[in-house]
Amino acid sequence: MLKMEIDKKNSTVLIPEQQPNWQGRPEWFFNREHTDTYELWYEGRYKRAEVWQKKVMEQLVSKDKRVKTLLEFGCGTTRFTRWWKEIGIEATGGDISPLMLSQAIHLFEGDLVMADSHHMPFKDNTFDALAFITTFEYYKDPVKVIREAARVAKHGIAMGMMNRNSPKVARRRVQQLFGKNPFYVTATFYTPKMLTKIIDEALQGRDYTIEWSCTGLPKWFPVQQWSVPIGDFFGLYVQLNDLE
Repeated sequence: MLKMEIDKKNSTVLIPEQQPNWQGRPEWFFNREHTDTYELWYEGRYKRAEVWQKKVMEQLVSKDKRVKTLLEFGCGTTRFTRWWKEIGIEATGGDISPLMLSQAIHLFEGDLVMADSHHMPFKDNTFDALAFITTFEYYKDPVKVIREAARVAKHGIAMGMMNRNSPKVARRRVQQLFGKNPFYVTATFYTPKMLTKIIDEALQGRDYTIEWSCTGLPKWFPVQQWSVPIGDFFGLYVQLNDLE
């Protein structure tokens, strides 16, 4: 009897043992094989890229002096969420993956929420800004997510994206054909122009401005950041101008 009770209890645990579907699709961030090594990825081969990504995001967001609080959705293990404090912004993290958040609670001192970005559990204008860092690519209804972000955030939306205009996109797709790269199977890659079009659709009737910048260029390249829509990563900031 005791064993049956334990088995029944384990069948309803928050941390899934097998990879479930989200939005009707299997996602790597529900697979412990991948989430348990997520932080190590940033400490290894991805370290240089992270440095430049943070530089780009800081330049874009810091221009909006109204931003003092921020909600980062798709925060994962809070790799970027922890960093916002370094540039004077109080951050809160949100994610759909209990596997990611189970690590985040040990790494991040701020508040965390487990929720779907398509239905954010916050009142209107709760935060000054909302951020998506390499997570927006996985949303099936990007227009709805942006509208939710503009509802919850009063002054701006910061977006760090894997750029479609990158040689690595083709390489990732080839790797997927051989079952060697599960991380981008369900991802939709955007260019700054493509993302701007989606934002325009989502924010019809709102007063806003958009600024973006690209990085993720080869080490040998003479610049590491520019306003040309080519590179592995681009940062984009939507400044909402119709609320004081």
